[in-house]
Amino acid sequence: MDFSGLWIPLVTPFRGGDVDTAALARLVRHFAALGVAGFVPNGSTGEAAMLDDDEHRQVLASTVDAADGLPVIAGLAGVRPERVAERAQRLADAVPIAAFLLTAPAYVRPSQAGIAHYFETVASASPRPIVAYDIPARTGVRIEARTLLALADHPNIAAVKDCSGDRAAAEALLADGRLALLAGNDDELFDQLARGAVGGITASAHLRTADFVALRRHVAAGRLPDARALWRSLLPLVRAAFTEPN
Repeated sequence: MDFSGLWIPLVTPFRGGDVDTAALARLVRHFAALGVAGFVPNGSTGEAAMLDDDEHRQVLASTVDAADGLPVIAGLAGVRPERVAERAQRLADAVPIAAFLLTAPAYVRPSQAGIAHYFETVASASPRPIVAYDIPARTGVRIEARTLLALADHPNIAAVKDCSGDRAAAEALLADGRLALLAGNDDELFDQLARGAVGGITASAHLRTADFVALRRHVAAGRLPDARALWRSLLPLVRAAFTEPN
């Protein structure tokens, strides 16, 4: 699977206490027309922890239907790896998703050996590739670079969404080259792309989407002065978008 490009981690619109699938479909079609690589529903931007299983399925189905062939990476989280693997299988059977974005177990703060076991268990059972999501601000634990490099040996672990803020770890992954690196912290998007990340999963790109898509394309084509100027115009928006946690 090609993870290159600018991905939208979708918000989850609600109306009257229910998922607003019509609004979600309009959002997806709007972003698709602006050149995004694909979509990531049911992640932290979509406040997936607030959704029940039926709402998760509604969001995924609506997103895939409206994406019209663009790939969809489904957010996935949990604590017991066997149950997370079972959920991945159910979701993949129900909806034609391309991959899963999987966080480390939140709150329990396992050791690195425990994290490796967790990811290997889920990846071995998952019918779709896994993108490891390193977001210690939400999970309370890092997926350290040495763990990610070990997980790169697994044939079903394909990429990393990096929200660690650890430049040395990102550089180690890029130098190794087996896992595709996706920028996860919006304020690091330009730096990560310039260092060699294949793309980004970028919440701020709900706004000025075409400019975020162009930023990634400028960097990929080596047009760094154009990319730098565009990034400086986007940075105030990025900072404003994260004034509140979600």
